[in-house]
Amino acid sequence: MADWRGPLIPAICYRDPKAALRFLEAAFGFELFMLIEDAEGNLVHSEMRYGAGAVMIGHEWSDDHKSPASVGGKNTQTVHIGVDADIDGHCERARAAGFEILMEPETQFYGDRTYRCRDPEGHIWTVGQTVREVSREEAEDASGLKITGWV
Repeated sequence: MADWRGPLIPAICYRDPKAALRFLEAAFGFELFMLIEDAEGNLVHSEMRYGAGAVMIGHEWSDDHKSPASVGGKNTQTVHIGVDADIDGHCERARAAGFEILMEPETQFYGDRTYRCRDPEGHIWTVGQTVREVSREEAEDASGLKITGWV
């Protein structure tokens, strides 16, 4: 496999994974890297690239692997995407692609500007851009939290 894949790759289940490929490309600019289909044209496995990372998009393949659309909209994890520029424009692109914006772009105490959105099947995504370098002390003062392991 190519060396662009990191050690962690989220695998996300969808009822309609081919539609997910389209809306993830439209909303976030993900690029399809691999598509595996069976003889009937059903998606078996796919991978999309984004910058130096990847995400696997698949179908609901067992009782334990479901889309939020199949479990009352519940999420047991979210995916975070880091962008380099224009977080506000990125949010508008996601909105135009049919994502529900759960939190408009807002600058956080730790120096990132983030927004949160829900895709058409209910997966929640957080998108962030570092807009200001913040020290641990500054983040603690701004948040009132104790932070350990800040690099």
